[in-house]
Amino acid sequence: MAQKQPRDREMLESVYSMLALVFILVACVELCDAATVVDVYRLIQYDISGVPFGSRLASLNHHAGSLHFSPGADLSRTVVMIPVRELNISFVKEYISQKQPLGGLLFLLPEMFRLEIKGGGSSSEVQEKQLIKNVLLELERLLIHAKMPYPVYFAFENDEIDSVLNDVKKNDATGQPATATTGGYKLVVSTSEAKKVASPTITNIQGWLQGLKAEGDVNQLPTIAIVASYDTFGAAPALSVGSDSNGSGVVALLEIARLFSRLYSNPKTRGSYNLLFGLTSGGPYNYNGTHKWLRSFDQRLRESIDYAICLNSIGSWNDELWIHVSKPPENAYIKHIFEGFSSVAEELGFKVGLKHKKINISNSRVAWEHEQFSRLRVTAATLSELSVAPELLESTGGLLDSRHFVDETAIVRSVKLVAESLARHIYGYQGKNINIFADDSSLAVNPSYIRSWLDLLSQTPRVAPFLSKNDPFIMALKKELADHTDEVNMQHEVLDGMFTFYDSFRGRLNIYQVASVTFDLLLLLALGSYLIVLFSFLVITTRGLDDLISLFRRPPSRKVKTA
Repeated sequence: MAQKQPRDREMLESVYSMLALVFILVACVELCDAATVVDVYRLIQYDISGVPFGSRLASLNHHAGSLHFSPGADLSRTVVMIPVRELNISFVKEYISQKQPLGGLLFLLPEMFRLEIKGGGSSSEVQEKQLIKNVLLELERLLIHAKMPYPVYFAFENDEIDSVLNDVKKNDATGQPATATTGGYKLVVSTSEAKKVASPTITNIQGWLQGLKAEGDVNQLPTIAIVASYDTFGAAPALSVGSDSNGSGVVALLEIARLFSRLYSNPKTRGSYNLLFGLTSGGPYNYNGTHKWLRSFDQRLRESIDYAICLNSIGSWNDELWIHVSKPPENAYIKHIFEGFSSVAEELGFKVGLKHKKINISNSRVAWEHEQFSRLRVTAATLSELSVAPELLESTGGLLDSRHFVDETAIVRSVKLVAESLARHIYGYQGKNINIFADDSSLAVNPSYIRSWLDLLSQTPRVAPFLSKNDPFIMALKKELADHTDEVNMQHEVLDGMFTFYDSFRGRLNIYQVASVTFDLLLLLALGSYLIVLFSFLVITTRGLDDLISLFRRPPSRKVKTA
């Protein structure tokens, strides 16, 4: 018995050694599977009056494919990787319109579109950006107005993901797409499914510059309102920075507030008009924040508003801006306002056109921000580079509205136009060549200030339902407006129930390189053979050949044992 115990112990040690070896091999296989991990940005998911739009799933776990798949291939468990540079828009239209089964879509955006990268570049890069801009415009319009029962993500190109895509293309081109039997790459986004955003809030910020009353004047001073909506909407909420729409309007408003704060800080140059600055939310959603902001005004304040000028998309134009109004152009006051702007524009070397769009009272749809003022019988206009009113949820800061397509010089010229026109109206100056904000004066427009705020806005996604009341960006806007105005207030409201939004708008994509079933079987066979040989060797060296043979002998039956 004493001799048997050490031999049994040696046998157990041999078994433990083999088990440890198996675990090490399995661990090595699992570690070698991971190819790369990238940040991805999910297509927006939302409802309008209960009708679903956008991507309806968030989690992803399918094999990778490319546009080089065989005709008639089953893509129900395939994530198609599509570089925007090579986008076949007809393919996307076909699969969306015909509701073809698809495992998912992954759109790859050029590296130069990253939020951290500013505009500029060589002439070839500028030309490429314009081509991609046209593609993105059509793609985004298609995606946000469709319902897709599968995950849709965006990612930026890099060396790792380009390498994966090249391998996938080669396999697809040879007629061997990735499957469970052939292997390939698997794309995995491990996240819980999106949930409704409960009671999404919108925040309006306002600041005042008080005008100077004449002695003995007991009447309330007239007010001019300068307004800009700051939030965005786009196919990918995490990438919707809206550099032009409406980052340019926000930057212009802040610079105008800075300029007039210097004028109004001195009683000798303070005008006889109050200036009301409003940064509003809910712009893409029928200017819901503007509507609620105006409804909060008392009747006396509303009646004191001489007129309101709304700033929208003024950062990428060359020779002409447009003033959009609801009242007829023949209206004496509209004509007076337009002539003032037109005169200043002519001195600055460009044109300002006038566009009239009558309000349909029976339709709640609002095309321009000034229409919310007009519905309350307040004279208002919108200054924009857009000559035609955009459709609902379009031109509101989507994928293509980045820093690359905004010219800060255009914003500087827009600020000069508005500031000079307002100043001449406030101080009653008439005639030409009156430069209150001359370039060589202490009241000159500051391009560095405009550039710094434009850079910040171009790196800050601002989709309203995902901005909290105390979001750092909102607090930064409040602080900046407080530096230039008095009586800064914030108004928090709940976005109207017509829109429903869902969270889970970004994630981490794990790309795994998976082996084919054939490879797994061969590996299993080789591993099994190796373990059998190793086991036999350990038994022979520790217990002898006879013990190894006895392991494979048929044990005696119970009858034999009984006998």
